[in-house]
Amino acid sequence: QVHLVESGGGLVQAGGPLRLSCAASGMISSINVMGWYRLAPGEEREMVAGIFSGGITDHADSVQDRFKGRFTISRDNAKNTVFLQMNSLEPEDTADYYCEYGDGTDYWGQGTQVTVSS
Repeated sequence: QVHLVESGGGLVQAGGPLRLSCAASGMISSINVMGWYRLAPGEEREMVAGIFSGGITDHADSVQDRFKGRFTISRDNAKNTVFLQMNSLEPEDTADYYCEYGDGTDYWGQGTQVTVSS
C-alpha cells in the first residue's frame, strides 16, 4: 500500500503562483512514476504532468499547448515527494488537483483544491 498526502492548494489571485506537494509513504518501489491530474468543474479529469523516478518528465500535450511553461513538475526521491510549481495562474486553472503514484498499481491522493480568482 502507498499513501499519498497532497498539500499547497488554496486561493490565489490570477497571475500568482502556487506550489503543490505530494508526499508518498508506505511500500515505495524504486521504479515508479508520480504525477498530477486535475478535475475542474464540469470537465473530465486531465493529466497535468508526470515524472518518473529516474527524473524523466511527461507533461500532457494539452497542458503544454495551453499553458506552456507555466507548470513544472519535479520530485525529491529521498523524500518520496513530488511537486508541481504553477506560475501565472489563470481562473481556468481552478480545479481539484490529485497526486498519483504508479508502480504497476495506481494510488491516488485525496486531492487539493486550487481556486484562482480573476
